[in-house]
Order: sequence, then C-alpha cells, then structure tokens
Amino acid sequence: MSFVRLRAPGWSAAAPVAAVIFDLDGVITDTATVHAAAWKALFDRFLSTRPAQVGEDHRPFSDDDYRRLVDGKARHDGVASFLTERGIHLETGRPDDESDATVHGLGNAKNRLFLEVLAARRAPVFPSSAEMVSRLRSCGVRTAVVSASENCAAVLDAGGVAGLFDERVDGVDARVHGLAGKPDPALFLEAAARLDVPPGQAAVVEDAIAGVQAGRAGAFGVVIGVDRFGDGRSLRDNGADVVVTDLGKVGIDADV
Repeated sequence: MSFVRLRAPGWSAAAPVAAVIFDLDGVITDTATVHAAAWKALFDRFLSTRPAQVGEDHRPFSDDDYRRLVDGKARHDGVASFLTERGIHLETGRPDDESDATVHGLGNAKNRLFLEVLAARRAPVFPSSAEMVSRLRSCGVRTAVVSASENCAAVLDAGGVAGLFDERVDGVDARVHGLAGKPDPALFLEAAARLDVPPGQAAVVEDAIAGVQAGRAGAFGVVIGVDRFGDGRSLRDNGADVVVTDLGKVGIDADV
C-alpha cells in the first residue's frame, strides 16, 4: 500500500493517506452547473403553478437554495429538503411517479431535466482535477468516485474520465444496497471498503456542504473542500480540513 501526504498553501495533512475518494459533480466534472440549472427549472415551474397557500414560500429557487438544500444529495432527498424549507408538504409517492404532486414525481422530473441539459452541454471535466487523480495513481494511491446520482456512469463516460478511478459508488449502488445519502457517510464508507483502505487512511474531496459533513461523520483522515461558489467558510464550518478553489492548488508528497 502506497501513501502520500496532501498539502495546500498554509496547510499540510496531519497524516498520510493511501486512498482519495472524490465527489463527481463540481469536483471532477463541471456538472454541478447542469444540476443547478435542472433544479431551478424544476422548482421555478412547480412554485409558479402551485396555488398560494398559507405558510408556503413560493419565491423562485436560488443559488443559496441549491448549495444549502440539494447540492450533493440524492435527488429525492433534495426535493424533500427544499419542500420542507418552503413549508410545502407532498406525499412521498412511488419511485416511478411522474406527477408533480409527489416527492418522487418531482425527483424524477428533475432527472429528466438534468439528462436534457447534459445532452446539450456534455460533461466538461476540470483539467486540474483529472490531473490530480492521475498524479495520485502514478504514486500508487487508490482512487474512487462517489456520487448520489444514478447518472454517474453516464457522466464519467461523457467526460472521458471513467478510467481514472479504481471504484465507483453512485446512486444505483445506494438504491440497490440501501445506502443512505449524504450527509450520511455511507457512500464514502462503501467506497473506502471497496478500496480496502480504512477511512482514517483515506481522504475525501467534496464541493458540497452535505459532502464535507459526510466526510467528517465518516471519520476520514482528510476532508478537502473545493469552493466553486465562494462558499469556503461554510465548507470549513461543516467539516473541511482545508478549502481550495481549484485542485491544482493541492500538492502531493509521495516520500512518506
């Protein structure tokens, strides 16, 4: 097993790691913007057509709503979080619902919107992120990608980066194996188990508040936050050991 020590300006990890587990959307691929666009289209349409009711907040979906309530979560969990925040109650419904009258129906509608936007925009990859994964692998460090999305494999293929990772844990695994979504650490812990590396000897790289919370809750050795939205303080406050705006700022020292 090979170890490296990670560092960034003004920070160095207290302990070396043998594996690094990356979130997908917003960390490896620039698909967080695709998800945000799909969420906004979904909720703005839903809120604009829903009759006014006492106690419900029908303001348009905002960037802050995306970061706090849905980013990094399984889509049905994201729907539930947003509706609760806005004082709106819907039945959970069935997993195959297509009605806007249920949580599952809204989640499925969001997925269709995401796939439509993805087909139009493709899946751009952050070059520095792909470079970091390649550097880790050249040092003998194992890598995994984690996503709450059931579209993870399609996004990796669209970005041409599927071959960079030893393991993938995604929304399909969560559904099949009953793994709780972020901020629960279950997805990250499953990735560490598949890599055969204890959590304390692995790093988590995340851009979402729910993601850094999951990394901290799972007792991972290092939690790196990637600030794509000017939200570095929230990432630190919720569990990140260090926050960078780009993974090109993370150094890798192999001689440990």
